[in-house]
Amino acid sequence: MRIMTFNCNGIRAAERKGYFAWLANQDVDLVCLQETKAQQAQLLALEAKAGKALFHPEGFDCHYFDAVKKGYAGTAIFCRQPPLRVQHGFGCEIADSEGRYLQADYESLSVVSLYLPSGSAGEERQRRKFAFMDAFIEHLRELRTSGREFIICGDWNICHRPIDLKNWRSNQNNSGFLPEERAWLDRLYDEVGYVDAFRLVDAGEGRYTWWSQRGAARANNVGWRLDLQVVTPGLADSVRSAEIVDGIENSSENFSDHAPVTLEYDLQIA
Repeated sequence: MRIMTFNCNGIRAAERKGYFAWLANQDVDLVCLQETKAQQAQLLALEAKAGKALFHPEGFDCHYFDAVKKGYAGTAIFCRQPPLRVQHGFGCEIADSEGRYLQADYESLSVVSLYLPSGSAGEERQRRKFAFMDAFIEHLRELRTSGREFIICGDWNICHRPIDLKNWRSNQNNSGFLPEERAWLDRLYDEVGYVDAFRLVDAGEGRYTWWSQRGAARANNVGWRLDLQVVTPGLADSVRSAEIVDGIENSSENFSDHAPVTLEYDLQIA
């Protein structure tokens, strides 16, 4: 089973840049999108005008969770195998009003598309990010008691270790690499027991998934690894490989300021 996570930074913009044409040639079973920045009615209107399903790729069962605010946040999941149940939100106002948590349930496995808030816009946004994190880690604790396995894919907006971003020394006081944020991931992994699936199969440096659009950050690979697939420990042994489509060598694959990240698992969906 191959799962892709991708912050598309606007699904309409990604479509114009060729993302869906590229996706049609990818061997993936599930696609988790974040920051769709569109209402479903808007997407359907564009599809009606174009006379084709621009945002509902052939062969996938497509589910969207929009933010109440137009042009903001939002998540989606595209599934080859239709899920038994789809859950929108988890009872947290920030997640539920901004379309930040979408869960597809299969028989014993759930896959989540997550868009954790950014705090880079200022102190109020950082406080909102911390509030989300407080609620979310309690939700993650509850999931561990459910008897189900989880793969939580998305833009977590936090780097854990210095290996996860290029300029870690100069970013220790910036959102995304604050001591409090890194300690929260310590709790997630060490106390709650989740696992960063990517690092099970790729311990290399320079493995980034987001780059500033300023200067030549992407060309010089001055990036951050913000896009993760975090799994329950029962799935750790099933992780087989990981791929980041960074677009550094092939700029035609730059559909967003984030890169698609695909992991392969020795699993089958039932």
